[in-house]
Amino acid sequence: MSYESVKEELERKGYANRITIHPNPCDTVENAARMIGCEEKLIAKTMSFLLDDKPIVIVAAGDAKIDNRKYKDMFKKKAKMVPWEEVESIIGHKPGGVCALGLNKGVVAYLDESLKRFEVVYSAAGAPECTVAFRVDEVDKVIDAEWIDVCKLIEA
Repeated sequence: MSYESVKEELERKGYANRITIHPNPCDTVENAARMIGCEEKLIAKTMSFLLDDKPIVIVAAGDAKIDNRKYKDMFKKKAKMVPWEEVESIIGHKPGGVCALGLNKGVVAYLDESLKRFEVVYSAAGAPECTVAFRVDEVDKVIDAEWIDVCKLIEA
């Protein structure tokens, strides 16, 4: 599924031309930024959580991390990440390729406000070597997701 499901979804929405297949993995924020040639903060990382045993993903800027207080205020639960070895079966993508497109049925996606600081961000596209570029002002038109504020910037 994964890359193909993301590609099909982007084709239906008219954004398939934004996909780039890289010669090396973009499986971490650092690797993706190096491969794309951008700052790490421009990588839209997708984190996977279980909320009352229901899967969600949160897309945030590469220089942001979950703020436990904000998360708990938003969802009324403590943040519980999906175990690494279960990400693919629960979310629909292997770790390193997780994005908010082509998800398994029932996975809810959210976009964190940390992304709104930028004009363009780069997300994984269902496989570790694939990325997709989005203008931030269009990302919620491509990804069916609600904007939330649950992250804080990582101090350098």
